[in-house]
Amino acid sequence: MTDPVFSDIKGQSVFITGGGSGIGAALTEGFLRQGAKVAFCQRSDATPFCDAMEAATGNRPLFLPCDISVTDQLQLTLSTAAKVQGPITVLVNNAANDRRHDTLTTDEALWDWSMAVNLRSYFFACQTVIPGMQAAGGGSIINFSSISFMMADTGYASYISANAGIVGLTRTLAREFGPDRIRVNAIAPGWVLTDRQKELWVTPESLSAHLARQCLPYPIEPADMVGAVLFLASQSSRVMTSQTLVLDGGYVSS
Repeated sequence: MTDPVFSDIKGQSVFITGGGSGIGAALTEGFLRQGAKVAFCQRSDATPFCDAMEAATGNRPLFLPCDISVTDQLQLTLSTAAKVQGPITVLVNNAANDRRHDTLTTDEALWDWSMAVNLRSYFFACQTVIPGMQAAGGGSIINFSSISFMMADTGYASYISANAGIVGLTRTLAREFGPDRIRVNAIAPGWVLTDRQKELWVTPESLSAHLARQCLPYPIEPADMVGAVLFLASQSSRVMTSQTLVLDGGYVSS
């Protein structure tokens, strides 16, 4: 799969939460290949991934360890990235955790943790980078949601609630900061077969049943998210904001 080239992304200061694994790793590589200055955060060490990306693309990302559920730590990480590579003009809120839980036994601590990771971090990341985007004359924020809240699914109510909230957050920020030429859009993936998904939930039976409900007959890979994100980051989508792109192979339409 070859991604299109968006010449205006070259040299942009990009920040991706959770950019060293899964969908985030594919996004980091995609932006590096466009010539962007890419910073990303995650909790675990990503030095080997950075080495591999530098070897593969000739462009090394900036890795900053961070727990996005700790707001002041997230804000400091974003500020550090901006100091190193210039004001962030593309923010991709990608990191999330779809931990399963039973509704009737979920306690306040689990609910609050899930919201901190899956929704609160998105808000405060946006809040932190928007002043720099305003000063730069514009920017693009891309928030990863999920089709989970469109499906009437069960087993992880906090995560589903957070993803519905992400779409609402996207729309209100797009309205509030559109006059500053800041575009805010969301991506709602279907079942993307990351290593985590394969380890925890993918079985031949579950995958076959899922694909049977998609319009398109093939599994969705992390690389399938890259082209849409690059498009939303570039000026090719300069009049597109407050939208949610559903990348699910047609699952929710069936």
